[in-house]
Amino acid sequence: MDKKKNIFVVAPHCDDEILGCGGTMAKLVKQGHNVYVAIVTNGHIGAPELFTKEGTEKVRAEALAAHSILGVKETFFLDFPAPKLDTVPAYQLSIRLASIIADKQIEVMYIPHRGDIHKDHRITYEAALVAGRPINNSPVKKILAYETLSETEWAPPFGDDAFIPTIFESIEGFIELKKEAFTCFSTQIKEFPHPRSLRTIEMLSNLRGSTVGMHNAEAFMLIRDIVA
Repeated sequence: MDKKKNIFVVAPHCDDEILGCGGTMAKLVKQGHNVYVAIVTNGHIGAPELFTKEGTEKVRAEALAAHSILGVKETFFLDFPAPKLDTVPAYQLSIRLASIIADKQIEVMYIPHRGDIHKDHRITYEAALVAGRPINNSPVKKILAYETLSETEWAPPFGDDAFIPTIFESIEGFIELKKEAFTCFSTQIKEFPHPRSLRTIEMLSNLRGSTVGMHNAEAFMLIRDIVA
């Protein structure tokens, strides 16, 4: 096993992290690494007319149950407003993320893809990049962007925002854990052919895996990798 690393998964909303890299998270924990998750937003704070306090508490409890299945070491709920993250000064989110990075000495970050259809994803992506800048002895050495079903593939078809995977992580032996974790989200799980269905989750893992000769994989875009 490589030296134990501190891994940070940044998710705009509850369940994005499971859809994007749930299998990889389980694999990293199995390898002995520490995995931390930050859920950036709170729907009730951002849009109480759409999201009740009870509903927000329920989905957060579901997230914690899913994280327990995967072996996440600690979950942070940051309470920025959803779905209007664009109303908050970007530096405030960057500072919160940078604080966690410094406190936990994060070496690897998984962040949402910049081109996702939901603007909260792009804002989170940009704030995470600022938080993980290679300055002031930042411990962050590697940053990868993940794809989120029902967000990444629904984005406008423009080249600058395309998800072009460059890293393929085998999750053979971990796809069932990923699906089990996602079943915790009774508020989010859908029936096929909706992208947030167990069948679609497995189909995407098959597609990404078959691209590189595996049965199941998760795909990422490499943003930065600093090799000493």
